[in-house]
Amino acid sequence: MKNRSVKSNRLIRAAVCLALCLVLPFLTGQIPQIGQALSPMHIPVFLCGFLCGPWYALAVGLIAPPLRYLLFHMPPIFPTGLAMSFELAAYGAVCGALFLRLPKKRSSIYLALIAAMLAGRVVWGVVRAILSGASAAPFTWQAFLAGAFVNAVPGIILHIVLVPVVVMALQRAGLVEQ
Repeated sequence: MKNRSVKSNRLIRAAVCLALCLVLPFLTGQIPQIGQALSPMHIPVFLCGFLCGPWYALAVGLIAPPLRYLLFHMPPIFPTGLAMSFELAAYGAVCGALFLRLPKKRSSIYLALIAAMLAGRVVWGVVRAILSGASAAPFTWQAFLAGAFVNAVPGIILHIVLVPVVVMALQRAGLVEQ
């Protein structure tokens, strides 16, 4: 019976994270120039990795961009939304898997988060390079660096500051394993 309760609890948390993926872009979209650069859909996927584990977070990351496109026509599904789906899935899977395996220390939260951010950006770049063969726009090394790092600096800073604070608060509240 306890196993069913744990699965139900994770499923509910994953559903809340998915809902946040749909809603948060409305809040940051109102901020000129940096609203999109804050990458609001990434935050709930990272949190899902910490709260629910790699498989639920992978599913939330994979589903969120196409679902948001179906509901609100944003982000554009090709190539942005498709590449973003794989990127977010990688974020969630890597973050959740590392958090399960690393010692339960504060530094492990940061390590899992930063490793997931790097892995997700690599996955995004690979998918964008593959998709560039199906589109007219070439995907160059400069486009990768700009999209994954230079233009993403506000989001990177926000994620490194906000996500660990939220995870630690959820740990204190007993909602995340310590």
